[in-house]
Amino acid sequence: MEKPFWKTKTLEAMTPTEWESLCDGCGKCCLSKLEDEDTGEIYWTSVGCRLFDAGSCRCSDYANRLARVPDCVGLTPQNVRTISWLPKTCAYRLVAEGRDLYWWHRLVSGSDETVHEAGISMRGRVSASETDLAEPDDYLDHMLADEP
Repeated sequence: MEKPFWKTKTLEAMTPTEWESLCDGCGKCCLSKLEDEDTGEIYWTSVGCRLFDAGSCRCSDYANRLARVPDCVGLTPQNVRTISWLPKTCAYRLVAEGRDLYWWHRLVSGSDETVHEAGISMRGRVSASETDLAEPDDYLDHMLADEP
């Protein structure tokens, strides 16, 4: 039996389709995060990006997200190795670190729903959209104790 592509290819060697299929649909990348300017520490919030569809845990305008959301970060094989806020469960991070995907990842389970069934995704856990918040201090009301 042939090994799956994420076990045999580097991130750089993946096709665009393979690369995109690594996204598990958890939605954690689409949450607003706060950074302490003095320490660089990242604080997670339960505030979704203006394009985040909290029901599907997907971007509502993925193709145009980088143009429509100035602080959206497009993931690349180069930057996934350096982005400190990528979730610990993120497939891009796992593969970059030489680790395997979790059982609930759709490429392993065969289902887009297992990430939600396992409680990994942000489905049902987003408390606000960034469009609902008028002031930067409003995000403080939605800070999480740890990475979701």
